[in-house]
Amino acid sequence: MTPFPGSGLAKGLAVTLRTMTKKTVTEQYPDTQPDLPPRTRGVIGLFEENCTVCMLCARECPDWCIYIDSHKETVPATAPGGRERSRNVLDRFAIDFSLCMYCGICIEVCPFDALFWSPEFEYAETDIHELTHERDKLREWMWTVPAPPALDPGAEEPKEIAAARKTAEKLAATQAAAAAAATEAAEAARAAEVTEAAESTGGAEGTGAAESTGGAQTAPEPADPGHVESASPTDPPEGRS
Repeated sequence: MTPFPGSGLAKGLAVTLRTMTKKTVTEQYPDTQPDLPPRTRGVIGLFEENCTVCMLCARECPDWCIYIDSHKETVPATAPGGRERSRNVLDRFAIDFSLCMYCGICIEVCPFDALFWSPEFEYAETDIHELTHERDKLREWMWTVPAPPALDPGAEEPKEIAAARKTAEKLAATQAAAAAAATEAAEAARAAEVTEAAESTGGAEGTGAAESTGGAQTAPEPADPGHVESASPTDPPEGRS
């Protein structure tokens, strides 16, 4: 169906009329801060502990607005006979926000999660040269980075979390086995002590009974008054040698 002449103009006027009938809402900024979306691209925060000075962000930046300086330090060997290693130490990390076009390439290519988007947007300056912010300022913006969104309940578990969970479960099982073994050993030692105490007590009682039986003497029966024992003819009479 061929549109009739002037249909585009009519659609545009309809949009204008709908907008005119809506209620106007004025945000009282700066007295009232705006409610920004959670993924707002304000400025870039730096978590310098994760930075390894790989220079990927500076090389991939289409505006060349990231400036990085570093030096090498020698790390002594951690074990006897090992060799020394060298590592890069960050000296300067600056971003010129007068050139930055907020494409986010530096954040995407960072292999160690050292750069993050922050919703902070109040960093206007009167001098364009002051829009180059050093790593101290970038670190302050790091603490305004919102928490990452929750994962989809139906999504697969990340490999890092799965590996950490398996390691924690293995460690917990090892500790539980060690605790069970220690409990069994303690119970066996306690049972051995009880048995030894019982045996020593029983032996002492038996020895005491035997001693009391062997040391008792049988009392002689009383003599019959009507019975007189005759002396043996072989016994010499008293007084004779």
